[in-house]
Amino acid sequence: MVSKRFVMAALMMSVAALPGTRAAADFADGLVGGLVGGAGSGIIVNESAKARERKRTTTTRTYRAPTVSSQQVREEQAALNYFGFPAGTPDGVRGRNTRNAAAQYQAHMGFPATGYLTDYEHQFLVSSYYRAQSGGAATAQLIAQRGQGTRGLLHAYRDEAAGLPPTYAATPVPQAQSPVMAAIPQAAQVQPPAAAVPAAGQAPAAGALPNLMASGGDGPSLASHCNQVSLVTNSNGGFVTAASLQDARFALNEQFCLARTYAIAEGETMAASLKGITPDQLEEQCRAFGPAMRDHVAALSLKERDEVLEGVRGFVLQTGQSPAQLAGTAKVCLSVGYRIDNMTVALGSGLLLTALGEEAYGELMGHHLNEGFGTTRRPDLAQAWFRAAVEAVEKGATPVFAPGNDGRNALLRRAVFGEGPAEGATVQPAATLPTFKLD
Repeated sequence: MVSKRFVMAALMMSVAALPGTRAAADFADGLVGGLVGGAGSGIIVNESAKARERKRTTTTRTYRAPTVSSQQVREEQAALNYFGFPAGTPDGVRGRNTRNAAAQYQAHMGFPATGYLTDYEHQFLVSSYYRAQSGGAATAQLIAQRGQGTRGLLHAYRDEAAGLPPTYAATPVPQAQSPVMAAIPQAAQVQPPAAAVPAAGQAPAAGALPNLMASGGDGPSLASHCNQVSLVTNSNGGFVTAASLQDARFALNEQFCLARTYAIAEGETMAASLKGITPDQLEEQCRAFGPAMRDHVAALSLKERDEVLEGVRGFVLQTGQSPAQLAGTAKVCLSVGYRIDNMTVALGSGLLLTALGEEAYGELMGHHLNEGFGTTRRPDLAQAWFRAAVEAVEKGATPVFAPGNDGRNALLRRAVFGEGPAEGATVQPAATLPTFKLD
């Protein structure tokens, strides 16, 4: 027992006798090794985590909505153009003009006007287009019955699909006076008795001039004309531009029908904000532009532009209305005149707007004189109206027809006056071309 204690004491003394630096060094080496080992393990773990993160990032999948093919967009653009919503050249690219046209179509049909068609809106538009194209005489008859040009077809097809009975343009009945037409002098609204105007083939009253050509109509149908122009435009793949111009008169016909479409759309937008007046009342009130402005419309084919406008300004002074009130009324009735195919109402409204200083509307008189809708065909007198309208826009007037088309003025100049032709090309002005009929 004693020897055992002795041995243990000796061992303890020998350990105590070892140098302190060596023990400390062994401890430090162990600590450093542990730290290095721990740090190395941490680095390895961190690098492994980063690698996994990089792997996750590179394998991430982003969902993208299926895109519409360019062919579908071209069909959509062709259909929009046919139904009077100008989308520009059917190039398969959904640009600003296409989105604006799509929004107009959506608003016309009562859909949210987003500019991007849903599957149903697209299918209905395109199927209606092909149905109208293949309808022949039935399509033309339905257009005439609906009274809204090709746009009326969309409502007709929609009603048919919903099982609703067909509705046609109603014959307006006399309604109460509306403040919309307060600008028309009361004396001008008085209609002569029906018996005072002899029908064709009847003997006129003593002193009255005979009218052997009375038919009760308002001349050729501009709506029908524009439908035919639209068909040719679609078959050509889009509108004529200044660079592609070859047939000046057809190019002007395209722009005439495009201007008509914009005029209808602007007036319909303004009419939607009117309170206390029905569409039938509005139409009846706007028909008063016919007798009120008939003499000034007749002067279009007989007098120079400045002389015609001088007479219209005299009429404006008789109304006693502010220019803003009269201009608003004229824009609404310009739309109605084109929609119901009443050229006297449309021309009278356009004359009022031009006389009130909105020179860009003078282009309409140029088109009417160039083609003979609502007036005798006088291409020579049309040039002054075209030039004044083009120059007004070039000087900063707000474009009212196709405002997003920066090349439209150049096209009009080239088609009407033969100015600025493309290099190596010659174009005859429209006024020198022979008369033709699209039908």
